[in-house]
Amino acid sequence: QVQLVESGGGLVQAGGSLRLSCAASGIIFSRNGMGWYRQAAGKQRELVAGISSGGTTTYADSVKGRFTISRDNAKNTVYLQMNNMKPEDTAVYYCRVAGWTVWGQGTQVTVSS
Repeated sequence: QVQLVESGGGLVQAGGSLRLSCAASGIIFSRNGMGWYRQAAGKQRELVAGISSGGTTTYADSVKGRFTISRDNAKNTVYLQMNNMKPEDTAVYYCRVAGWTVWGQGTQVTVSS
């Protein structure tokens, strides 16, 4: 079965950086696209960034130029580097395997102003 474990969240001041990690198991990781999503309190979950099996990336307009998604197929892990963070980035961040509905437990990111 597919399992996803997110980590790396925390409290950071506006303008700061965090790096999230998502370790996947139960899939042939290198063959799957991966995505990072976030859900702020009282809001719907939204796609933040995606990366295809071939390494093509896509970003939400709100994070373009600040966030970078990457993957390490040898470690079955996808990363989200978040720079120049803003209070509106505060949310629980989740990763997902493209085409699957399995979610991890998420990791809380809080950006203080």
